[in-house]
Amino acid sequence: MKISVKVPATTANMGPGFDCLGMALPIYNTITLEETVLPGTGIEINIMADDDSIDEMSLEHIPMDENSIVYKAVKLLYNSIGQTPSELKININSQIPVARGLGSSAAVIVGGLLAANKLLGEPADETALLSIATEVEGHPDNVTPAIIGGLCLSSQEEDGSIVYSKLNWNDDWQITVCIPDYELATDISRSVLPEEVPMKDAIFNAKRMGMFVQAVNNKDKNLLKLALNDKLHQPYRMKLVPGFAEVKENLKHEDSVIGVVLSGAGPTILVISEKTNLERIKGIIKETFENLDVNVQILTLPVEQNGAQIISQED
Repeated sequence: MKISVKVPATTANMGPGFDCLGMALPIYNTITLEETVLPGTGIEINIMADDDSIDEMSLEHIPMDENSIVYKAVKLLYNSIGQTPSELKININSQIPVARGLGSSAAVIVGGLLAANKLLGEPADETALLSIATEVEGHPDNVTPAIIGGLCLSSQEEDGSIVYSKLNWNDDWQITVCIPDYELATDISRSVLPEEVPMKDAIFNAKRMGMFVQAVNNKDKNLLKLALNDKLHQPYRMKLVPGFAEVKENLKHEDSVIGVVLSGAGPTILVISEKTNLERIKGIIKETFENLDVNVQILTLPVEQNGAQIISQED
């Protein structure tokens, strides 16, 4: 049997929502699992890129053996029902840029899990899939919207279960994604974060998270402007992301701009704005990166309301 699963990219944190806010975006990876008939062939993993934004150098450091995160996810699912994966061929068609803060690892984890679950006769429900995906990824902010779609607030509880709530994003608020042509590994981006933060910074972010949920629910632009500020991760990561401070500074007087935040661990930047003056905003972003001599891909994208989906099945 062969199963193919299409999984959206995700952006996480969105300012104050460190490790708990995530949104699905319409860029996709497709993961195909196939049971091979020849005994002893083991695990074969292939990664293919059909988009100019993914270069071969980006894929060289990704494990193609049992150390791959997609295999780890598949193995955990098999083990949960007392089985061990044997002869499997895993193909990853990659359109989500690697190491850019757009959930490329979450996408392959989720795609592998859903495909394996289908191969096994769907023994795992949504709760189990979320828990396994989070165990492999380390936190639920990307894997939850990758599975569920839309904008999700999620938390991993002490027993490993995932609690989430899907929020209704205002379609009048535009998401402009600025993807620079350099990588930033998540472990490097996490290494600059302090082990402890001042109480006042924790309180600041708690206030902003409350504001964020209220602003989204009430479609309150002015409240969202306040809510998108953060003191837990962005101040520490800014030095790793050339262009972030400059884009934020150059857009601060644009009335239609609601906020500028890092996407996940970076280096991708999100500009959240109203629909007016969108071309002017993109022009300012483009000029800012040109002045820094950094190539950037600028995309205005809707929220992807659908999570991972099985797109083909062959017996």
